[in-house]
Amino acid sequence: MNDLTDAGVVAPVRKQLTVRLAQQEAFELFTAGLSRWWPLATHSCSQANALRVVIETRAGGSVLEHARDGSTAPWGTVLVWDPPHQFAMSWHPASVPEQATRVDVSFSDAGQGLCRVELVHSGWEARGTEAGTVRGRYDGGWNVVFAAYEAAARGGFGGGR
Repeated sequence: MNDLTDAGVVAPVRKQLTVRLAQQEAFELFTAGLSRWWPLATHSCSQANALRVVIETRAGGSVLEHARDGSTAPWGTVLVWDPPHQFAMSWHPASVPEQATRVDVSFSDAGQGLCRVELVHSGWEARGTEAGTVRGRYDGGWNVVFAAYEAAARGGFGGGR
């Protein structure tokens, strides 16, 4: 896939899947239950030292990684908090806020006890000349993250990995 749109803007990363959870449960698993399923050992600032990620449940709230050694690392700021429909945040783990991209995750009832989860990761231009390279890494990284989320959803909200 080409990383550039016709206007020369770096195309968003888009991921979607359908899970066998009610919309509210899918939203809660993705947000409140994030530390249960997110592959922190490989997809975090602290890697193996990562303990949990806490999302402050309001627009303007922080998304903060906590490590076993007591240190913290900001992932971004909540931009939209609309349970059970949408969660959006600025995204700059291991980077400065001036280079933040945007992650939007929406949850829609797909009927029959299913929920469609869609992620759009955009704003790559904030990464300057590295935008295309960084976008490429995240395209593959979100596949790993979504696979972990899907596995947790199969186990139910309380089940996790």
